[in-house]
Parts: sequence; structure tokens; C-alpha cells
Amino acid sequence: MSCHPGGQAAGAAARDSNLRWLPRIVGPAFLLVIATVTWWSGASAQTLRDDFYVTDGAVNASALSGNTLYIGGTFTQVGPATGSFVPLDAGTGAPLSGFPKVAGSVFTMAPDGSGGWFIGGAFTAVGGTLRTNLAHILSDNSLSPWNPFANDAVLSIAASGGTVYVGGQFTSAGDSARNYVAALDATTGTATPWNPIADSFVRAMVLSGSVLYVGGDFTDFGVPPADTPRNKIAALDIATGIPTAWNPGANFPVRALAVSGNTVYAGGSFSGLGGQVRSRIGSVDATTGLATSWNPGASSDVRALVLNGSTLYAGGFFTTIGGQARNRIGALDATTGVVSAWNPNVSSASSSVLSIALSGGVVYAGGTFTVVGGQSRNNLVALNATTGAVNAWNPNSNASVSALGVSGSTVYAGGSFTSMGGQPRNKIAAVDTGTGAVTAWNPTANNTVNSLAVGGSTVYAGGIFTSIGGQTRNRIAALDAATGLATAWDPNANSDVRALIPSGSSVYAGGFFTTIGGQPRSDIAALDATTGLATSWNPSANGGVNALVLDGSTLYVGGAFTMLGGDARNRIATVDAGTGVLQPWNPNANDAVNAIAVGGGMVFIGGAFTSPRNKIASLDPSTGLPLSWNAAANGNVSALALSGTTLYVGGAFTSMGGQSRSNVAALDPSTAAATNWNPGPNGAVSTLALSIDTVHLGGAFTAVGFQPQSYVAAVSVQVNAAPPIPDGAGLTLLQQIRPNPFRASTVIRFSLASWQQVSLKIYDVQGREVASLIDNQRQSPGVHTVGFQRGRLASGVYVAFLKAGKAVDTRRIICIR
Repeated sequence: MSCHPGGQAAGAAARDSNLRWLPRIVGPAFLLVIATVTWWSGASAQTLRDDFYVTDGAVNASALSGNTLYIGGTFTQVGPATGSFVPLDAGTGAPLSGFPKVAGSVFTMAPDGSGGWFIGGAFTAVGGTLRTNLAHILSDNSLSPWNPFANDAVLSIAASGGTVYVGGQFTSAGDSARNYVAALDATTGTATPWNPIADSFVRAMVLSGSVLYVGGDFTDFGVPPADTPRNKIAALDIATGIPTAWNPGANFPVRALAVSGNTVYAGGSFSGLGGQVRSRIGSVDATTGLATSWNPGASSDVRALVLNGSTLYAGGFFTTIGGQARNRIGALDATTGVVSAWNPNVSSASSSVLSIALSGGVVYAGGTFTVVGGQSRNNLVALNATTGAVNAWNPNSNASVSALGVSGSTVYAGGSFTSMGGQPRNKIAAVDTGTGAVTAWNPTANNTVNSLAVGGSTVYAGGIFTSIGGQTRNRIAALDAATGLATAWDPNANSDVRALIPSGSSVYAGGFFTTIGGQPRSDIAALDATTGLATSWNPSANGGVNALVLDGSTLYVGGAFTMLGGDARNRIATVDAGTGVLQPWNPNANDAVNAIAVGGGMVFIGGAFTSPRNKIASLDPSTGLPLSWNAAANGNVSALALSGTTLYVGGAFTSMGGQSRSNVAALDPSTAAATNWNPGPNGAVSTLALSIDTVHLGGAFTAVGFQPQSYVAAVSVQVNAAPPIPDGAGLTLLQQIRPNPFRASTVIRFSLASWQQVSLKIYDVQGREVASLIDNQRQSPGVHTVGFQRGRLASGVYVAFLKAGKAVDTRRIICIR
């Protein structure tokens, strides 16, 4: 069992999510929770903009100019943030609004019989509410309270009546131990007594009468000595969960199943099925389990099978099937195995078809591809069921589509995508901060963009590209802010450019180059803003330059160097912006400096160093000595932005300023304490751009809080002051739960500002108390630690609930085996 902590007491995102976990508590306990948690919820009011477009790859650099945010990185598309399960108009392909967004990946789906869908995958939230790998979305587009919690990915679903069957990689589902396959109550989400106990993954399932056919990686069901060997394919009695006598056996995983009458079709990675040689696709008799004579054979894995009358559609990684060239999708006669003339031709390299759905005369196919039938189609396509021709319908998914379903005039798609309906933008783009949408500005770089800066009507870009704005430009370029075209300015760097600052008649550049502007320059240079030629300014570093900040006539330089301007300077230094002469200021960092912020007489640096402070430091602007200010980050810092009384920090950390903070934080520049602002992106933050009311984040994240938002996000800066603490209540804070993850036991630490009556309880996601650690005991001021033993608790989500006087704090724990 391992567990992960939630947000801190003051974070609005954490508070809101806790409120969502506790509504099943009834009676006085429920009223207490609502009252006290609401008291804390006013402490933070940052809001994630859900209309702000996202990318399909990392954002490494950003620059804000007026109402335009320029972004650079590794991405190839920019589009609306839809999440990974989306309803699409069957006529236009446009995403339909009002649907709860899924944060994570959706691998499988099944209709609930009432217009809604059960979905499974590897996700953490739906519509901003915690849902781990399983969820139920109702016909009115609302999220059902159904919340079984599977502790690992769900790969297959079948629903019938009041039962939802699920298969996957989990060992716990519906509040019970269930190895790789389970039956869940469709209303409550709890596991039924049905429990086949597979010994490995279940990847495919289909219901037929009183039997659930399953395929996967397994070799056995049950517990020895009462176990039943079954290799990769089995039939489970839906009443007992016991495998029937049917036993075809396959020698490698079965990944797709379909049933028609007395025939079971199987696709996967196998070369043997039902006692016969069968290459990745075959059929077996539903009574005997023996392979039939049906034997198309495929050249590589088969991942999807869908029957339509006498035709079986197959999708996968193959390039031949039924003895004919068919790239990744084909149509087979369900009786003879002969491949039809239908040939859409998913021809892009390294492509696959992972899902198929039919409606009327249309075959919808999803997977990982970019070209179908000679036309550009990203990961999702509609095909004429008779001719195989590509329809005009083009949702443009930014990543793989693994699950498809159709209901009326709506096509439902699930996968690992984060956006549908985006626009191609290679490595560089502009977003209108008013609308959140991508603009028409489209320079198109052929490789990664690592730095951006704006000077007047020019956007400067640096990175590892060799073409941008329609011209050959080696690693540095100037682009027209209106047209996106490259100007004549062409310094021609021979390696990566990581930092840029336009200032007057010069453009300062830092990176990993040895020549730029037609001259030898080691990692740092000043370029003529008109000609692009290197000026005589030449401090020369012996290692990469990651950060440049200009403050008056002083240029702050951070990076990986140990020499600058001919003298020893470890990773951070200042030079005269006019002469390039090294200044005496010498803080001496022991590892890379990635970011610098200067303002109001303050100098902050962030990076990978552990001296003069851990990852982030405040330096005396005169002496370079570290101030007592100590935010004590536990991971690298990549970005800093100073705005008035707040220092925003981005990087790859989980603790900052004495609080739990995931990859981004806001610090008091005087005290180093973290403010209540706490968006919680799930991956590293590499760049920050500030406006008056918004912090723009760029990085490697795919969600912010419990909302899907990949690689770029806009979060409000507004943080409300916490209301006064009610009379008699001391300051209460659940500081940490460690170890976390934990298997057998952990320690919960909290602090009190004064003597208080304290209760510390553990609740499950249904709001049931599962442990009482402190029961209304009077506790002294200071830090307290309390041990918590797992005991017989099942894997799942729990809430630590601390009440001290009239104040309350809660914290999430996610427990898995």
C-alpha cells in the first residue's frame, strides 16, 4: 500500500475536493464537516481558466506582450482543453460543451443503458471531482456519485443490468481486494461477491448470455489448490465467477474479443489459439473451445474487433491481414475470413488502430495515426462503411484514441488526448489571453524552442531549431509579431540558445553555443539588434548559461559555468551590461542556476544547487551573500517571477515555503512563507509569465488540480485573506503525513498555536469513520506527531480530519497496494 498527500489546509483546490469526498457523511458529523471546511475554503480563490487552450507537448518558454502569450517548446498542436473523454457531433466533429472533463487517460467505455457511460482508464478526476480509474457519466452530462476506486488502470468494461464488469491492472476495486477482474454494483460501486481472482491483467471482455468472455495476460484463476489454469482467454460464469470448462488457450496475450452466435473471435499478440496455429487473429467454437477453420492471419498485433452482420472489422498494428496488404485496419468475412476490398489505408509510420465503432454507414476508427487514405487525420477518423473512403469529419485529436462509442448523433471518444479540435502549431505559438484561443500567428519551427523574448514588434526565439518563420535560422531568430515571418536578423548560433533579453540596440543571448553572430562566443553574447552580428561585448563562460536578467546597467547571469569574464564564478554572477566586465558580486552556487528574479532591491535565484540555500535563495544585491530568507524547496527550481509582494516559483518540487506545493508556489518575498495560492499542477513547471491578474504556467504537466490542462495554463493570482479565526480556536495545520506513500504505518504531524480540544479521525470516501486517533483530547501548543497503523484497511482514498477548537483541517491520502 502506498499513499499520496493532498493539498494544504488553505488551498481552495484541496478544500473543494475534500468537500466532494465527504458528502456521504450523514447526520451531525456531516453538518460539522460542511460548516468547518467552508470556514477554511475562503482562504484561497485562485481559479484555473478552463477556456485556455492547451498543447500536446511540453512548453519550455513563454513571453507575454499585451494580450498575447507567446509559447515555445516541443508541441505540435494547440487546442481547447477537452480532457480525455469527449462527446463529438457526428455531423461536424466538434466537441460538445457541458461535459465533465477527465484528467488522465480513458481506455474503455460501456453504455449504461440509459444514455450514459461507464468509463475506465488511468485517470484521477472527472469534472474536477476525484475519480480514480473508474467513473459513471450520466445521460445529462453530470457525474454520478458512483465511485468504485480501482487502484490501477482499468482496461475493459462490460455492463449488464445492475452489474458493471471491469478488467485491468488493478488489485483492488469497489472497496475490496479484486485481482484484475471484478463485478461492481452499478448503483453503489461496491464489489459484488463475484470474484474470479485472475493472476494477471484482463485486457478484453464481452458478455454473452450467462458467460463473460475475458482475454488478457493471465494463466490462472482462483487460489491454489482450488485454482483453474486458463491461458490468456477464458469464459467466466456470471453467477459464480468460476471459469467454465471452455478452454481454448492462447500462447500470448488476447487483447480483443467479439462474439457471434456460437463463435468467439479473438485478436491479440498470439501465434496459437484453440489448439491451432493462429497468427494474432482467430475464432474458436463457443462450445468446444477448439479453433474453427476461420484463419485470416495478421502480420502484427490485433487490438480491436467489431462485428457488423457478416463483416468483422479488425484494427491493430498489422500491415497485412487475410493474406492481403491492409494497413492497420481491414474488413473480414466473418464466415470465411476472406478480406474484403474495403481498404482505408492507415499509412503513417508507427501507427495503429486501437478502437472501432459503427453507426449507420460510418466506421469510426481511433488510434495513433496521422494519415488515412492519403488525407491528414490525427488519431480519429470516419470512414465510409462501403467504400472505405475518408469522410470530411475531422475532430483532430492531439493524442491516441483508445475507446469509441456512438449514441444517436453523438460520437464518444476516449483516450490519452487532452484536446480535440486544435490547430497545428510546431514548437511555437501565440495565445490570445482574452479568449484563451490560439491566434493565427504561426512561425512553425522544425525543432524545440527553449527561449522567447519580446522587443517592440519583434519576437525573439532561441532553441535547437534550424528553420523558423519560413526561413533557415540556426537556433536563434527574430520573428515579426504580426506575421510570424522571420526577419532578416540572423545571428546563426551553432548550438542551443536558452536565454534572450532584447535591450535597446542589443540582444543578449545565453546558452550552450561557441559561435554566434559571426564570432567565437562561449555561451554568452551581445548581438546587434539590427544586424545580428556579435558586438565586442564578450564575458565568455566556460559552461552553459540558462538565465539572464537585466537590472539597469547590471546583467545577472545564471547557469552551469564555473568561470565567467576570465575569473572564477560558480553558476551565478553579474557583468556590466555595457562593457561586459565581470563585477565583484559572487554568491557561489554549488550547482546549476536556472532562474533569476530581480526587483525592489531583492535578488532571487532558483536551480539545482544546495548551497547557498536549497534550490532557491534570496541574495544580498550588494554583497551576494545569502539572506536569512529560506523557502527550503525539496526539488529543482526552473522559473521565477516577481510581482509586487509575491514571488512565483516553478519547478519540480513537492514542498516549498514550509508547505506542500506541487511544482508551483507563491512565496512572500520578505518571509519565504508560502501563500495560500496553490494550483497544484501534476508535472514540472518550466516557465512563468505574469499579467496583472493571471499567472501563466508552462511545463510538463497534464492537469492542474483536478482539472485536465496540458502543458500551459492560466491561473488567477487573486488570493483572499483567510477570515479571522473564531474565538477560542488556535491555528491548526496538518503539516505532513510521512512516509507517504506508506505500506504498514505512517506518521501524521500537526501544529497548534494554543491549547485546544483536538480530535483526529480518518474517514473513507463514503464519509465513514475508519479510525479515531485522538478523541476530543486537550492538546498543548506546538508540533504534535501521531502514528497511524493501516491494520485491515483496504486500499483506497482516505481523509485525515483534524478538529481543534472551532477550526478544522483535512488532508487526502490515496492508498494502493
